[in-house]
Amino acid sequence: PILMTTDIIIYKAHYVPVGKDQLPHLEISREIVRRFNGLYGELFVEPQAMLTEFPYLPGVDGRKMSKSLDNDIKIADSQEQTTKKIMSAVTDPQKIRLRDIGHPDICTVFTYQKVFNKEESEEIKKDCKSGALGCVACKKRLAAKLNDSLKDIRAKRMELNNNIHGVEETFTEGSKKARSIATKTLEEAMSLMKIDGKSS
Repeated sequence: PILMTTDIIIYKAHYVPVGKDQLPHLEISREIVRRFNGLYGELFVEPQAMLTEFPYLPGVDGRKMSKSLDNDIKIADSQEQTTKKIMSAVTDPQKIRLRDIGHPDICTVFTYQKVFNKEESEEIKKDCKSGALGCVACKKRLAAKLNDSLKDIRAKRMELNNNIHGVEETFTEGSKKARSIATKTLEEAMSLMKIDGKSS
């Protein structure tokens, strides 16, 4: 949390895009900011969480999404790899046979449907609950929608991958700008704290 706080406050960020699991860490950051500002004067901004409409998306196996568990959908994944992961995703454990009634609210695949197939999610929920929609058909619909959602992003990734020099230049330029902002903020903090003979 301390390193996370440093990364946030050195740039005086007002909003931080985080997942729900990071909210306690962000609150620690806010406490540190309040403590510093109270002791030395107003300098840092209390960062606010910027949550998406769906702040938590589980891995395809129902556990916390993690690169190390390989239960995530990567932008670098091909359409085939994405489809394979979705087809092996965890569904409602109580829906064993095709026409069994489903419980979409506890189904990982339906969680993804709400994000990537919002316009059909209510219909899918109804059909799942009635037993009219089987898990395999549901997964196929999701895989098609997910691949469609990622199509433009993957194309952009490929374009950038073919222009590594341009990407590196962008990183270098961004790094210079970030360093300049961080240096100025650090100097302001040291001045307020009267470190190295500087005074406010």
